[in-house]
Amino acid sequence: MKKSEILLTVIGSLLTLLGIIFIFSSVHFGTTLAEVWLSELGGADTMEYQIRMKSYTNNFLVSGGILFGIGLCTIVFSIARWAISNDKYITKQEES
Repeated sequence: MKKSEILLTVIGSLLTLLGIIFIFSSVHFGTTLAEVWLSELGGADTMEYQIRMKSYTNNFLVSGGILFGIGLCTIVFSIARWAISNDKYITKQEES
């Protein structure tokens, strides 16, 4: 594998991992941000707190899904690129 293919694979893996962390920790992150918002405000209506918490949680779910998808696409692209370049190398070897 070339350096660029390895770099793409590493970046894709990191994005995928970050996406998985965002997806599975979205409730914790959303609740924490809602609690920070509530403490800064000093108090608020329960319904507004619930809306904020759900919004923050959904933001992390969507962000995690996007990062996960981009990471997987990057990994698949780098592996396909490696396979194509490797196939060309093998074909050249067979022709010689």
